[in-house]
Amino acid sequence: MSISHRQTASGRPLRVAPAWVGAPTPVELDGHPMPVRDAIWIWSVRRYARLALWALPASAVLYGWLTLGVQSQPGPLVVGLLAGWLAVIAVIALAGLLAGSRTRRCALAGLLVTLAGGTMLVPLAGLSEAAVEESAPLAAGHVPDLLAAAVVISAAGLLLLGWAVFRSKLVNPADGVLLMLAALAMGAGTTMDQPVPTVGALLLLAAGMGLAWTGGRLVPRS
Repeated sequence: MSISHRQTASGRPLRVAPAWVGAPTPVELDGHPMPVRDAIWIWSVRRYARLALWALPASAVLYGWLTLGVQSQPGPLVVGLLAGWLAVIAVIALAGLLAGSRTRRCALAGLLVTLAGGTMLVPLAGLSEAAVEESAPLAAGHVPDLLAAAVVISAAGLLLLGWAVFRSKLVNPADGVLLMLAALAMGAGTTMDQPVPTVGALLLLAAGMGLAWTGGRLVPRS
């Protein structure tokens, strides 16, 4: 259905939403008609989620570059922080996309666990071991263990998100399997050498490309 345009008092065109956000075929939730403003809000969240999912393959590329060793500018710290920032955007978008599915609780748990691991990981990866021990005396002698624990917690969150994708019946379940395998490989990368971390990055790239592609083709129910 085409979108009509009218003028506001200032002379600017007014964009009127198509009919799927209201009458004559209102969106229903649990058997009850949904207000138009709620339907528009849901559509906006889904549009953001579909676009932001492309941050996941971009994060996987940067993480893969980090596992191979960053020898030039801007350096491993900047690349790692940028990869983590893109990953946070992507997991929030993925949880938002799954908010209307039957696995929304698992997706929310995966989001919270992933954010908890990322919160632990940033200061441990960005500061020297001496600086961490000075700011947190209880961490003296345990910084490598805390770093490994942060990576494992983040991987556990990705594992929950992968399971939510696999069970959601909203996107391709194979992408959920790839996401779970990537989480396992990234978690095991803390104790194993190459090529396990790079394999995890490649699996994350494949899962991210699949999720971004299939998620971008989702349209609201007419």
